[in-house]
Amino acid sequence: MDQVWYASYGSNMSAARFGCYLYGGTPIGGTRRHPGCRDTSAPADDQPLELRGGVYFAGESPNWTGGVAYYDPELPGTAYARAYLVTGEQFADVAAQETGREPGTEIDVTAVVRDGRLRLGPGGYETLLCLGERDGHPIVTFTAPYPAGAVEHTRPAAAYLRTLAEGLVQSREWTPEKAAAYLVELSGVRGNWTAAEVTALLPEAAG
Repeated sequence: MDQVWYASYGSNMSAARFGCYLYGGTPIGGTRRHPGCRDTSAPADDQPLELRGGVYFAGESPNWTGGVAYYDPELPGTAYARAYLVTGEQFADVAAQETGREPGTEIDVTAVVRDGRLRLGPGGYETLLCLGERDGHPIVTFTAPYPAGAVEHTRPAAAYLRTLAEGLVQSREWTPEKAAAYLVELSGVRGNWTAAEVTALLPEAAG
């Protein structure tokens, strides 16, 4: 498939962090250097996106430490996301890097669109979901194979949470306070971070 909307609901909402997957590099606050995509073209477009469902944090990130954001379409509410229009090859390379693999493995995006779901493996970010289409291109994301209720929810690290907040501010033109208000209601953040603490992570809040 030529182009797909990659829907990010986690740290890739930040353009700088997503750029590490596209062009190569280490995200601010992260520990892993990513090789980048075979095709280092910039996304053809990016747009804010609302998804039916919710985001929760579970496990522990090898790149950030702390809980990792996952999307569950069966949760109540709305998950706020950022959609990047990329090639099918770029989407496959981003998915590979998300699971610590080298770019170069093709993904049959057509199968995801046809079936609505494609499981590549048992790990986090190895289950692909088709969430509809926009402007004639499918919207695809990846998440864990299990629902939110099947795992313990864990506290995300400050650098990771800051990157999510940064992406919400960038893509939706939200204030740091509004981004924080959304994030502190997500399971794993709720009760572990206050809105004031999340707001303070963003440099915009200091102005």
